[in-house]
Parts: sequence; C-alpha cells; structure tokens
Amino acid sequence: MFDKDEISVIKARLLQLQQELQGLKASADEASGVVELDQTAVGRLSRMDALQGQAMSQEAGRRRQLQLQKIASALRRIDNGDYGFCLSCDEPVAPERLALDPAASLCIGCAHRNEQ
Repeated sequence: MFDKDEISVIKARLLQLQQELQGLKASADEASGVVELDQTAVGRLSRMDALQGQAMSQEAGRRRQLQLQKIASALRRIDNGDYGFCLSCDEPVAPERLALDPAASLCIGCAHRNEQ
C-alpha cells in the first residue's frame, strides 16, 4: 500500500507525535496532583476551581495515554507490515484518513460502526 519512503515519513511523524505527547505528560503531572483542602490557605471557590482543573487535567492525561497507545500500536503495525489496513475488516484505510490521523487503525466504515 505504501512504499518505503512513505512509511519512513509516516513513522517519523508518529515518533514525533509520541515524543510531543510524552513531553506534555511531564508538564501536566503537576496540574493533576492532589488538591489541598486547607481552608486557611485556599477559599471554597478556589478549591472548587482547583478540583475542576484537576479533573480536566486527569481527563486530558487519560486521552493523552490513549493516543500514546494508538501510536505504539501503529508503530508495531508498521514493523509487522500491517500498517494501512483496517484491523476489523482488513481492507485498506483511506490514505486521506491516515494523513489526518496516522495512528488510525480502522477504515471509516468500521470506525462509524464502532461508534454506534
């Protein structure tokens, strides 16, 4: 489906995305830490804001981890020679779809069916 040069470009893009996400993880760990409940140090609304910020940071971390798993899976598929084929129906994934998300593992039809 892809020639060696195209695979090299895709692999480099996936590795760059992986590195960027890992860098974000390190900087986001502080925001998802424990919220101090000392009322003398922080008012009630400030604590509520901190708790909301913590929850948002934790969700962003969960999504970041999921994306890292998808990237690792795509890199394994490249190494195995399976990259670019749908994991569900084994048909080729549209190159336009892979251009938007190089870690995509399903064709548009199977992805649509999975959402429903």
